Amino acid sequence: MTAGLITTLAPAAAADSTTDLGVSLSVTSKSGDVAVGGGKVFVSAENQIVVTDTAGVLSGAIAGLSGAQGLAMRPDGTRLYAALRGLNEVVEIDTATLAITRRIALPSNPCPSYLALSGDRLWVGYGCQHMYNGGVLGVDLSAAVPAPVEFGPNTSYAPILAAAGDTLVFGDPGVMPTDLLVYDVGGASPTSRGVISGSANGELSNLLDLAITGDGSKVVSSFGSPNRFDVWDTTSLTRTRTYGEESASHGSWRAVAISPDGEHVAGGSWRGSVDLTLFDTGTGATTYTTANPVGDVVQGSLAFSGDDVFSVLRASRDGRLHLWRAEDTTLSGSTLTLTPPDWSIVSKPLTMTGRLTLSGEPAPGPQQLVVTRRPDHGAATTLPAVTTAADGTFTFTDTSTAGGGTTWEVRWNGDSDHRAATASAFIWTRFPASLTLTGPRRGSSAARCGSPAH
Repeated sequence: MTAGLITTLAPAAAADSTTDLGVSLSVTSKSGDVAVGGGKVFVSAENQIVVTDTAGVLSGAIAGLSGAQGLAMRPDGTRLYAALRGLNEVVEIDTATLAITRRIALPSNPCPSYLALSGDRLWVGYGCQHMYNGGVLGVDLSAAVPAPVEFGPNTSYAPILAAAGDTLVFGDPGVMPTDLLVYDVGGASPTSRGVISGSANGELSNLLDLAITGDGSKVVSSFGSPNRFDVWDTTSLTRTRTYGEESASHGSWRAVAISPDGEHVAGGSWRGSVDLTLFDTGTGATTYTTANPVGDVVQGSLAFSGDDVFSVLRASRDGRLHLWRAEDTTLSGSTLTLTPPDWSIVSKPLTMTGRLTLSGEPAPGPQQLVVTRRPDHGAATTLPAVTTAADGTFTFTDTSTAGGGTTWEVRWNGDSDHRAATASAFIWTRFPASLTLTGPRRGSSAARCGSPAH
């Protein structure tokens, strides 16, 4: 009786980390945004910002905040900006000391909720739900005393924003169908480029998140309906591609992010069998998928950090927040297969074969693999390392040491271009047995008269 596990798109689960942040949020809370910089990860959690290192280990918290929601990080990682709905202000935080270095009061702009940075200008989406007192304002962070400048139309909710280069895009999540407004922000004051019409582009409704390429030329939208990601050209204001519409495993898309090099789009989902998916920006192909059983991705909570993706999960049972680090997501995939025998006998050698395959490589060449043996009721033992042949095939022989079930696991730790991979096999291990039959050394037979043998 055997069972083998083959890893394909997903990396080995042991490479990821999930950290309980020690706080719970209601399903209606808009906190749970995530930002990475200065060797730290920051998560907004209503009256505080929880801080971990980039391995997900808790390192502190910034307390005394009211209604912390949207976060924005300087590209150099030295300053974090946080929107505080309860205080009608934006705070600037030194990421090294976690001290608040500046407070930008917004007395005339209630419920600041969403932030976006482009150069030295911070864009703020403000407005309390159902109050029709929202809009967008810009803040020149290079000024000693920043003076917020409002522009654009009033909105029913706080607009969701994305900005990069000379482009700012925002939409009102409280209006359906939902338009996306595109502004050129390269000059002294924002000027409208036009509107991506929600009604003219398939009844776009329930805006959940926006992500923009580093040069501002493309923006990716996540709407509740249609349940997919749309890519828009911010100059022609036309749709150029869609992602994720064909997959039923992701549930409802809730968050989107673009890698710094613009080559990957990450999507986070809610109530699906897959929680995180990466797409190739150019081809639209799915390059990575993985799941986390802890909870669902919080709306808007995705952030790239090198090859890793950070997200915030909310457990449906108690609303507990967890930081999820998915490692090496942007690297190419690798696959390990392991073929075991049907069963084994204690103290008798058994042989297993397998293959390592690297995406985009005709042959991986010699690669070292780590092999472990773990009986059902015993500790794991690391076996001598195994090296693949040039074509990726490998063989090893081992001897089981205990009866019952035994699991062998093979792991490749990955390289600078490919994710790690594991494969495992469970085998029933039997004790040796013998059967003895005792009888006379000689015998005779009698045949009945009239039979053919008589």
